[in-house]
Amino acid sequence: MRPVHPSAAPTPVRIGAQLRSSRLAQGITLAQLAQATGLTRGFLSRIERDETMPSVPTLVQICQALSLPLGELFAEPDIQRVALTEAPRINMGGTGADERLVTPRSEDRVQLIRSSLAPGASGGEELYTVNCAVESLHLVSGSLELAFPDRWMRLDAGDTLTFPGRTPHSWRAGASGAEAVWVLVPAAWSGSS
Repeated sequence: MRPVHPSAAPTPVRIGAQLRSSRLAQGITLAQLAQATGLTRGFLSRIERDETMPSVPTLVQICQALSLPLGELFAEPDIQRVALTEAPRINMGGTGADERLVTPRSEDRVQLIRSSLAPGASGGEELYTVNCAVESLHLVSGSLELAFPDRWMRLDAGDTLTFPGRTPHSWRAGASGAEAVWVLVPAAWSGSS
């Protein structure tokens, strides 16, 4: 029996965007990276545009200069899809709200909650806070009023409101109800523990 040789993936490995992203996140210019590695700016630029693939020793040298573990370049990204119909229902309090967690329960960097709000739905009379640094609300349809300690703010379809997560607030939907997406950064809670 003849051995079966694995074949390469039909698409080429693309690492340039990750290298560029790492470099930019650290505030390193191409000239600085070139100086640190002894490579030319033009060669580094071609690598970042995936126009050329460096040798393994050169790639190791670039990764060392960027303090980037070599394995991260080839790791599969953790991409998770949550269909709205399969998203778990959660209860954030209030009345007249069908709320679904549309990010994975294990995600602790950010949390998105899709809220379908019946006409007159409310977060309650008492102002509340959410344990996160930033809260952002995007109104997909309908209208919504948000109460803060010193004011009320009205949102219409397409509006987005961002505020510190620990700011006391509440909300109420307009006469036609509303569809809203709440973004909490970092996640207020995680189902992973």
